[in-house]
Amino acid sequence: MSKGEIERQRRGALIRAAIGAIDGEGSLGVTMAEIARRAAVSPALAHHYFGAKDDLMLAAMRHLLGEYRGGVTERLRAAETPRARISAILEGSFDPRQFTGEAVAAWLVFYLHARRNAEAARLLAIYFRRLESNLVAALTPLVGRTAARPIAQAAGSLIDGVWLRHALAPHGGDAAVHAPTRQAAAAVVERFIDSEISAAIGIDSPTK
Repeated sequence: MSKGEIERQRRGALIRAAIGAIDGEGSLGVTMAEIARRAAVSPALAHHYFGAKDDLMLAAMRHLLGEYRGGVTERLRAAETPRARISAILEGSFDPRQFTGEAVAAWLVFYLHARRNAEAARLLAIYFRRLESNLVAALTPLVGRTAARPIAQAAGSLIDGVWLRHALAPHGGDAAVHAPTRQAAAAVVERFIDSEISAAIGIDSPTK
């Protein structure tokens, strides 16, 4: 195995360990030593690859954003109609790799982190813009661009709301029934968008 491959594996292990540690702690209060222990590397090696803990947290954010982007892009390539593209975006938003207890908990903490970290805020802004632009592009052939933007903005807020409910819901045992599945979460947003499309078509022509 090459040195570069070893480094990529160790970086990946540290990122996954950081996400798991955030889930366990419920905050960014985890230490580099704890993350390194989870990744089975030394704290010195963790600092060598990522520098300060904030750098590792930002790398974890980029990792989750990259998985999100990849999941949406893969589904959009297979979508043949505007309505199918909307479903592809929603399925990607609730991708199994993202809609895990660990990933959802990490995203919740990263949202809070963005309030004090400019780079984290920038990464979240990229996510918001990408989600909205993808939805607007899919909605425009159906309802026109003027109606597409507010629908996309509302759908984005609804997606974030479903995520927040999942993050705050009890997990494990009988309490797990209160946490929506990813399929149920996507279905909530699908129904909202279908309702908005129907309302918009009744007011304005989708060809405008």
